[in-house]
Amino acid sequence: MTLRKPLHVFFSVIKALFLRELEMRMSMGKIGLFWTFFEPFFQVFILILIKVTLINSSGRASTITFDFAVFMASGFIAFNMFKNILLSSTGAFTANKGLFTYKQVKPIDTIIARVMIELFLTSIIIFIFLIIGFFMQYDNLFPKNILMVFAGYLWLSLFAFSVGLVTAVGNAFFVSVGKFIRILSFPLLILSAVFYPLISLSPLAQEFLLHNPLVHFMEMIHSAYVYGLDDRFINYNYMLLWTIVPLFMGFWLYSKLEKKLI
Repeated sequence: MTLRKPLHVFFSVIKALFLRELEMRMSMGKIGLFWTFFEPFFQVFILILIKVTLINSSGRASTITFDFAVFMASGFIAFNMFKNILLSSTGAFTANKGLFTYKQVKPIDTIIARVMIELFLTSIIIFIFLIIGFFMQYDNLFPKNILMVFAGYLWLSLFAFSVGLVTAVGNAFFVSVGKFIRILSFPLLILSAVFYPLISLSPLAQEFLLHNPLVHFMEMIHSAYVYGLDDRFINYNYMLLWTIVPLFMGFWLYSKLEKKLI
C-alpha cells in the first residue's frame, strides 16, 4: 500500500472540511440561510431609503455624482466578507477541536476551509446583485476595472485570513478575544468608509480614518468599481504592511502553539 502524498492529503482534508461547513450552513434553517444571502440587500436598501428621505426632507438635490446603490452594494459585500471571514476564523479552532483527534486534520485547515466557504458565498451574493441590477437596468452595473475589483476582494480576504489566524490562536486560549472581535465589528462598519466616500469628508476626518487599513481596501474596491471615484487616498504599501505583519505573526504563533491547540 502506497502512502498518499502530503499535498494530496491536504487537499482531501480541505475538501472534506469545506463540504462539512457548507452542509452546516445549508442546514441551519430557512431563516438563517435567507439572512446569509440577503443581509447585504437589506443593508443597502435601508441606507438608500435613509439617504432619499434626508434629501427629500431637506428639499435639496443630491450632490452625489455616482450610482449610490452600486457604491453601497460593492462596499457592503466587501465588508461583510471581511467580517464573516474574521468571525468564522476566530472561532475555527474551538468549534472544530474534536476533529483534531484525526492526525490528518490540522487546526489551520479549518480556517482555510471557512475562508473558502465565505468566498464561495460572497460569489453567490455578487451574482445575485448583478442579476437584480441587470433586471433593474442599472447603467453602471459592471465595474470600470474588473481586474482591480477582483484583486481588491482577494487581497481583502487574505487580510481577513491573516488577522483571523492571529485572533483564532488568541481565542483558543482566551475566549474574550472572540467576544471582543464581535463587539468591534460594528464600530469597524462605521469607521471603514463602507457607505460613504472618503472624498466627501473633511481633511481632518480623512486623515483620521486613513489609519484604518480597511478604509484603504474599501477605497480600492470603490474606486475600481464605481465610475466617478478614484484611488487618490489609497496607500498600497500601508495595505501590504497590514497584510504581511499579521500573516507572519499568525503563522509564528500557530507554529509555536500548534500542539497545544490540538
